[in-house]
Amino acid sequence: MTSTVSSIDTIEAEDVSARLLDSAAQLSYDPAEEVAWDEPLDPTLFGLNPEWSTLYGTAMWEEMTQEQRILLTRHEVCSIMSTGIWFEMILQQMVLRDQYCKDSSNSDFQFALTEIADECRHSIMFARACTTMGIKAYLPRRMSIELGRGFKAIASAEAAYGGILVAEEVLDVMQRDWMRGENVLPLVRTTSKIHVVEESRHMTFARAQMRERIQGKSVARRKSSALVVAIAARIIVSNMVNKGVYEAAGLDADRAIKEAKNNAHHHTMMRTSSEHLMAFLLDCGLATKPAEAIYRRLHML
Repeated sequence: MTSTVSSIDTIEAEDVSARLLDSAAQLSYDPAEEVAWDEPLDPTLFGLNPEWSTLYGTAMWEEMTQEQRILLTRHEVCSIMSTGIWFEMILQQMVLRDQYCKDSSNSDFQFALTEIADECRHSIMFARACTTMGIKAYLPRRMSIELGRGFKAIASAEAAYGGILVAEEVLDVMQRDWMRGENVLPLVRTTSKIHVVEESRHMTFARAQMRERIQGKSVARRKSSALVVAIAARIIVSNMVNKGVYEAAGLDADRAIKEAKNNAHHHTMMRTSSEHLMAFLLDCGLATKPAEAIYRRLHML
C-alpha cells in the first residue's frame, strides 16, 4: 500500500513540474532588459515600504528625519537582497546535489535546472540593484555562514526543500508589497516583481517535493526534519537585516538594535508574512512543538 501511495505522489509531483516548465516557458524575465538600470534614483523614494522597516512604529522612527528614513530603508532592502543572494547560493547547491545523476527526461529534473538558472539571474539582479543604489553587500554573521555551509552539505529531501520554502515564502509576502509601493524606488519595484513571479513557481515546486518526500515517513523523521527546517528559518530570518544598516543611516546603532528587537509592529508584519508557510508546515506534519518554539522566537508564529 505504501509503495502505491508513493508512486501516486511521484506522478503528481512530476505533473506539477511539467506544468511549471510550461509556465516558465511562457512567463520569465531577463533582468538585464526588464530593469531600468540607468534611471536616476529619485531621492524622495524609499528602498522598501516604510511599514516593512525594522524601526517603523518605534519612538526612534518618529525622531528620524525623512532623509534618514529613506536611507535606512535603502540599506535594509540591500541587506535583505544580500541575504537573498547568500541563501540562493545555498539553494542552488542543494537542488543540484538532489538532482545529481537523476533521469534527465524527468520533468522534476528539468524544472530543478530551470530553477537554478532563475536563481543565478536573481542573484545577479540583486547584486546589481545594490550596486546601483551605491550600497555594498551585507554579509551574514560568520557563525551563520558556517552553519549555512553545513546545511547545504547535509540537508536533503523535505528538510532541504523546507529550508528553501522558508526563505522564499517570507520574502514573497514582503516583495508583493514592495512591487506595489508607489513610494518605493522603481528599481526595487521591478526587481521585486520579477522575483515574485518566478519564485511563485519555485515555491510550488518546493511544496510538491516536500509532500512527496515526507509521505509515509516515520514520526521520528518528521520531528527531525521539522527541527532542521525551523533552525534553517532562524539562520535566514536573523540575518535578513544586518546591524550595520543603522550606522549607515547615521543612527545610534545600539539604541536602534534594541528598538528593532522590541518592535511590536514589525513582529506583526513577520507573522503576517509567515501565515501561509506555517499553515503548510502544519499540514505536512512539520510544525512540532520544538519547531514552533523557534518560530515564535522569530515572531513567525
